[in-house]
Amino acid sequence: MNRPESMPSPSHPPRRSLAPALALALLLAGDAGAAHAFCGFYVAKADTQLYNRSSQVVLVRDGDRTVMTMANDFKGEPKEFAVVIPVPVLLQRGQIHVADKALIDHLDAWSAPRLVEYFDPDPCERWIPAPAMRMGEPQPSPPAGAAPAERARSLGVKIEASYTVGEYDILILSARQSDGLETWLRENGYQVPAGASRVLGGYIKQGLHFFVAKVNLEQRSKLGFGYLRPLQVAYESPRFMLPIRLGMVNAAGPQELFLYALTRGGRVETTNYRTVKLPTGEEVPLFVKGEFGKFYKAMFDRQVRREEMRTVFLEYAWDMGSCDPCAAEPLSPQELRGLGVFWLDSTADVFLTRLHLRYDSPHFPEDLVFQETGDRDSFQGRYVLRHAWKGGATCEAAAGYRRELRRRWDHEARNAAELTGWSLDDIRRRMTLEAGTPAGVRANEPWWERLWNQR
Repeated sequence: MNRPESMPSPSHPPRRSLAPALALALLLAGDAGAAHAFCGFYVAKADTQLYNRSSQVVLVRDGDRTVMTMANDFKGEPKEFAVVIPVPVLLQRGQIHVADKALIDHLDAWSAPRLVEYFDPDPCERWIPAPAMRMGEPQPSPPAGAAPAERARSLGVKIEASYTVGEYDILILSARQSDGLETWLRENGYQVPAGASRVLGGYIKQGLHFFVAKVNLEQRSKLGFGYLRPLQVAYESPRFMLPIRLGMVNAAGPQELFLYALTRGGRVETTNYRTVKLPTGEEVPLFVKGEFGKFYKAMFDRQVRREEMRTVFLEYAWDMGSCDPCAAEPLSPQELRGLGVFWLDSTADVFLTRLHLRYDSPHFPEDLVFQETGDRDSFQGRYVLRHAWKGGATCEAAAGYRRELRRRWDHEARNAAELTGWSLDDIRRRMTLEAGTPAGVRANEPWWERLWNQR
């Protein structure tokens, strides 16, 4: 193993803080409806940019084989970045890669909760739903160093391997005791938070190793990237879990985690915490179109409170080959391979599960444990805008449609209040300003008073 020039001497190490998101110490040991019911026009999405202090992890899993890609929202000087990740096996150089952040961004856009838009048809004409859009089957596409070994051994720490991968210096460590590992990390410039020793000890007892990464400034300068690219590892292990406890030791508050699982068999769920589908398919007032991000955050916050922040939420589950409505272009076979989909061929299935949780130590005392289910039912976080028909037809169906509009508007207002916790009276005022005078109502008629009084 070669000692990179950028590795500091333990006597004068720079201080490096663990990246807030990636320091969660990732480990991978490891109401649905028919698609044709979702026809509409996508108009907005709630992607991860709505949240601060968030982590994104892509898990490609088939049998005991796993490819994990992890991104973080680290903000600061690259020299301050560091990450310690428990891993189930001794990783070889060929099992560690640097991934393209654009692939995770694309996956996020494809699976993000979305706002869809419908325009009511002429009630005097028969309307037939269009079939779901089919995107087609996927087609094939074209050393970090260590401190001196003597000191490490005296602390019960063994440097199993050291690599330089892209802009990162990486060490693979094993340890006999948590105090020794914590001391070694501190002596080599890692700001290990108080209380980490207990969590590290739990992973050592499980026989796990530790993947330690920092930025090689010289390599980063040569490569010319202005941001830190995601790290990707591949390995085989029967364990299918994600340790999050280490990252909560020094957390200033709850954190957001977005997990994208790509599998063959079906939806992924947690086994030691409840996995709950978010409310979906609800019709909401038209003014939400201009502030969907605010609406979605309020809705998610309310669901977290209702579940006492002890639940993992399902935001999306669908075959990669189709969508309705589509919030982005589908990922190409080349992009899927870039994320580690190793079984991809012209007939292979790829099923995407998107999970979202807000977590802290009191509410998530255990690491996440997953299982792949055989459930391939489609699900998406989806919220609906319905524009009223504005024609002047006078058939019997049109008259009934206009009477029904008032009940529908009241239902939309109540939905928004129930989902977000916003004031019902404020929502109604917003709807009044947004709507103006609806078709079939005289301009001087106080229609909104009748609308709310009929509830």
